[in-house]
Amino acid sequence: MKSSSIILTLLVSPTLGFKFMANFKVAPPTDAAKIEVMKQRFGDKKLAVITGTSSGLGRKAALALLRTGEYHVIGAVRDLDKMEVVAEIDDFDTNNFTPMYCELNSFESVKEFCRNVEEFKCTKPIDRLICNAGVYQPTLPYAKWSVDGHEQTMQINYLSHLLMVSELLEDMSNAPDPRVVMVGSVTGNDNTVGGGGVYPIADLKDLDGFDAGFDNPIAMADGYGFDGAKAYKDSKLCLMMMSNVLHAKYHKLSGVSFSSIYPGCIAESPLFREKRKWFRKYFPIFMKFITGGFVSEQEAGQRLMQVAHDPRCSKSGVYWSWNGGPRENRGIEAIEKGGQISGGGGAGGGWDSIYENDQSAKVNDIERGLRLFNLSTKITGAEWPFVKQVTSPCPTLNVIGAISKAMIAKEELKRMEDRPGFNADGTPMIIRASKAKKAARVADKVVGGVLRNTIGRVGRFAGRRILGRVPQEAIDGSYQEEKPKEKVVLPAPTIVSTQQSVSSNMEDVSLIEAEIAGTIFSEYEESNMKSDEDLFNEIISGKDPVDSESSPVA
Repeated sequence: MKSSSIILTLLVSPTLGFKFMANFKVAPPTDAAKIEVMKQRFGDKKLAVITGTSSGLGRKAALALLRTGEYHVIGAVRDLDKMEVVAEIDDFDTNNFTPMYCELNSFESVKEFCRNVEEFKCTKPIDRLICNAGVYQPTLPYAKWSVDGHEQTMQINYLSHLLMVSELLEDMSNAPDPRVVMVGSVTGNDNTVGGGGVYPIADLKDLDGFDAGFDNPIAMADGYGFDGAKAYKDSKLCLMMMSNVLHAKYHKLSGVSFSSIYPGCIAESPLFREKRKWFRKYFPIFMKFITGGFVSEQEAGQRLMQVAHDPRCSKSGVYWSWNGGPRENRGIEAIEKGGQISGGGGAGGGWDSIYENDQSAKVNDIERGLRLFNLSTKITGAEWPFVKQVTSPCPTLNVIGAISKAMIAKEELKRMEDRPGFNADGTPMIIRASKAKKAARVADKVVGGVLRNTIGRVGRFAGRRILGRVPQEAIDGSYQEEKPKEKVVLPAPTIVSTQQSVSSNMEDVSLIEAEIAGTIFSEYEESNMKSDEDLFNEIISGKDPVDSESSPVA
């Protein structure tokens, strides 16, 4: 009678009846000795891996997790001696904290760290992976290179973390509530003032730098010139995009939750250690009393801990932020409270101020995100776990599929004979840029060169006098010398008749003249330079025009 009641209940309410099996996972085979070591080492605590626990946000987040009494934390650091001092100063629970060496400037070091974690944890699955460590080198006039020959900011902040996720993902799928948390930034999200209103803007463009291998001397993901501040912003954009891609690819199949966060502006963080002294002194004051975006290291650490610990934050595919309240009329109240006033994205608000924030169109671009995933995998040599495809148990499909398999293959080969948009040898057809677009590019180079060598020189001289020298710490530390840039060999020009060449060149000159004049006078109308237009056109007309028609589009 009791068995009948249970069966009847399951039939009447199948959703509720089988709800308890939603997170059911088969435990991997283990031996008794490893299980015993695991119990003695971890007890019933969750296992969390955090990068960068010797300073800043990671240090405070690790301490917050340890104080819950529910976690054993593995801290990935490059300076074990420093970590030992920090643990003593902050009174870390050393019985439940294990520092391990990991140099994010080296892919081999990341792999070695993951092997050490695997050996240390025995059969215990990893419950949390927090990708926190990062560097910010905005004052560098040139790139510094990692052991692997990649620009340091991108490798430390993004590429090495992606490699770490690939190494640990399969093991994490065995945990009951596994989470991967990426520490993003408002600077990588250009739908905000901090991300879209302050140059440079995070933008990967077509990922040409990654596509070319991202090896020295290629220092930027988009393949263009190096900018230290943009390298940091691009790396944070990559982290937030990758969180979304991993959510789409692996969440439902592995059960691992992927999310990113912005804990607020930690203006007193060691992240700014390579900024000039005046910036480190006045930036926290500006963020406290003017913008309201200031968040202390301790509060930011609590926020990162919350995403790892709070049951509400087990949701995957989310960009978490905190909103403490309005920022209007801050003045007197901000001064009275030492800057610790509630503000949207700033300090205050507490545990319940967390919310699912909106991401920019760039972060949500799933196609570019997948391209980023594939190129990053190639650069890092990451090997992702095999994901078993879910197949239908339908017997009819199995029978029909077996019968139609040969016919489908035959029809597909027939369809593949026709390749529109390709040449006979299989190479894609090259579409050349219009003369108007080429003229615009030439005009931009001419005007840009003039400005760089006039106004730009004055600005650089004034900057050196007013801002002072770049700290030596920011200059040193590259693992490689920058390699010389390879010269691009242009194809031979197409031979055309003299009359046709003269006619084409005259048309090109007119286009270039119009573009240069338009560029100068549309941007600098207030400088009253119109009287020089005729003279400028005469100078340009007096030069031999460049025949760019024979050069393919880059």
